[in-house]
Amino acid sequence: MPYEPPTHTVERSIRATTGARIVAGVDEVGRGAWAGPVTVCAAITGLRRPPPGLTDSKLITPKRRAELADRLESWVTAHALGHATPAEIDDLGMTAALRLAAVRALDGLPVRPEAVILDGKHDYLGQPWQVRTVIKGDRSCVAVAAASVIAKVRRDAMMAELGEEFGVFGFADNAGYPSPVHKAALAELGPTPHHRLSWAYLDGLPRWRHLKKARLSPEAAALADGGQLGFDF
Repeated sequence: MPYEPPTHTVERSIRATTGARIVAGVDEVGRGAWAGPVTVCAAITGLRRPPPGLTDSKLITPKRRAELADRLESWVTAHALGHATPAEIDDLGMTAALRLAAVRALDGLPVRPEAVILDGKHDYLGQPWQVRTVIKGDRSCVAVAAASVIAKVRRDAMMAELGEEFGVFGFADNAGYPSPVHKAALAELGPTPHHRLSWAYLDGLPRWRHLKKARLSPEAAALADGGQLGFDF
């Protein structure tokens, strides 16, 4: 199914209404995984025409995604990645971990953005950043779509490297998300050092339930249903 290509409409609106000239698109990947970090990419693109085929990373085949990510990294004006580890997710809760990863990405840029376009409806970034949230921004906004593709490809590569050590978990294929192979390995072997130990999947593993960590953040409990069970392969 063809999709409308992303545009600079939101970025132009931000520039016109706020005077901001440096606008970054921000997107995350890994929120719904059981293992691995949550990864955020911040990308600055200006108003140049994007490479053909750019859209939400979930709508692109893995092969095309990898090719596009390589091209995007040299096409964007600047980009940076930020990660929050499984331990940080367990300790802080997902909202705070997302903010931590996003700030790390934004701080990694060579210039500080004057405004941020954040994918989704929830502003997990907050002050002092000037944020515009856009539902399905990874499909409609050029900078967010670019961030989406780069974040997905680079996190998938990280998880594939982990898969070399923990091959039975299938990380190269499932990127740490729930899958039959992943669930079977968890039931047999228990979680690796790269698993999130505060999440409800451990409730279904009687043999390993004692490893579950208590959530330290009230924010995490609010995200338990929608945050950890979503699939976005």
